Amino acid sequence: MGDMPEVKIAPAAGRLGVLTPGMGAVSTTFIAGVMAVRKGLEHPFGSLTQMGTIRLGKRTEDRVPKIKDFVDLASLDNIVFGGWDIFEDNAYAAAVKAGALDVRLLDQVRDELETVKPMKGVFDRTYVKKLDGEHVKAGGSKWDYAQMLMEDIQRSQEENSLDRLVMVWCGSTEIFMKPHDVHQSLEAFEQAMKDDHAAIAPSMVYAYAAAKMGIPYANGAPNLTADIPAFYELAKETQTPICGKDFKTGQTLMKTILAPGLKARMLGLSGWFSTNILGNRDGEVLDDPESFKTKEESKLSVLEEILQPDLYPELYGDFYHKVRINYYPPRGDNKEGWDNIDIFGWLGYPMQIKIDFLCRDSILAAPIVLDLALFMDLGKRAGFSGIQEWLSFYFKSPMTKPGLYPEHDLFIQFMKLKNTLRFMQGEEQITHMGADYYEYYQ
Repeated sequence: MGDMPEVKIAPAAGRLGVLTPGMGAVSTTFIAGVMAVRKGLEHPFGSLTQMGTIRLGKRTEDRVPKIKDFVDLASLDNIVFGGWDIFEDNAYAAAVKAGALDVRLLDQVRDELETVKPMKGVFDRTYVKKLDGEHVKAGGSKWDYAQMLMEDIQRSQEENSLDRLVMVWCGSTEIFMKPHDVHQSLEAFEQAMKDDHAAIAPSMVYAYAAAKMGIPYANGAPNLTADIPAFYELAKETQTPICGKDFKTGQTLMKTILAPGLKARMLGLSGWFSTNILGNRDGEVLDDPESFKTKEESKLSVLEEILQPDLYPELYGDFYHKVRINYYPPRGDNKEGWDNIDIFGWLGYPMQIKIDFLCRDSILAAPIVLDLALFMDLGKRAGFSGIQEWLSFYFKSPMTKPGLYPEHDLFIQFMKLKNTLRFMQGEEQITHMGADYYEYYQ
């Protein structure tokens, strides 16, 4: 259309393998949910790829197809599941233990779920101190483990007759890590893997195996993982899309909805106190201060980027932001997020907002896993590679090209995602400059 460049997209024919390192609550809720939707038992609520629409052209044209009818996405019927875990439970047993989904629903897809069995995981308790499992790969360096993972992937592809693959990290939050010298180039990174260097975390081994094989990789945790120069280099070399970090689900989702509204109306912020109580494996892992530090960094960055205190010092130059996470086993997968927000308006008069979000973490995360798998596969078929900023919509700490600040405003992220889809299909990008503007000047 017009001067829009043409993007050639390979068809979504054949079977798509979705591999998840980590087959706990999030992963099994995603897998069981897709199986239930395929059988017509439930609806894929929360999934943009399945439920969302996209406006094309002018409002008067009334062209508003579903996204899945606009771009050639893999069909749910053609998705095959696989992954790794440090516990050997099959997907049915893991889902029952997680308790995120009703057993009555799980029993309706039990036979299919039981066929999804995790491969042995790459794990080192140094990086996730609160977990320990026996279903792990042993012997050799981190380089050797990467080769083992690639063999797993190759075998999975052959046994399941897969045409394409994507990998979405659904594992635990690792200890906080800063970029190291060995992360600065692919050559240094590969040597560090062979040397079993401490700066190479297990999640990096998975990401390396995926990117090396040209398989799109999405990071659902706040781990450093692929957000380093070595992976930017590898992704470019193998033409691989990468994105992350940290699925945007409960409390941070609320922040990225509410903070842009406060800023749009020029309402000031004095303080934002957030606390969470959660159970399940996620809560247990985050009970470790080093893993919590990784999550805290992810959660704290959001407000600063959205509110831009440098541009609005009177409104946001001195706000206090505190995040707490508390492990509370009885809560299970049902996380509770409390927020106290102190704001001020006209003439500095104070007001407060209180939020108590009783959410289901895996219920919010599962459709994100699905959307990322389908959109990353689409990106790969469209010839996209490197950091996929158009998928920032799904993350707490979106990866960006070096030197750029991340966009956290949910609504700007949403527009960017849809405009990228329009660009792919040669449609005009929507700027909301319509015929009305011409009428004003007549």
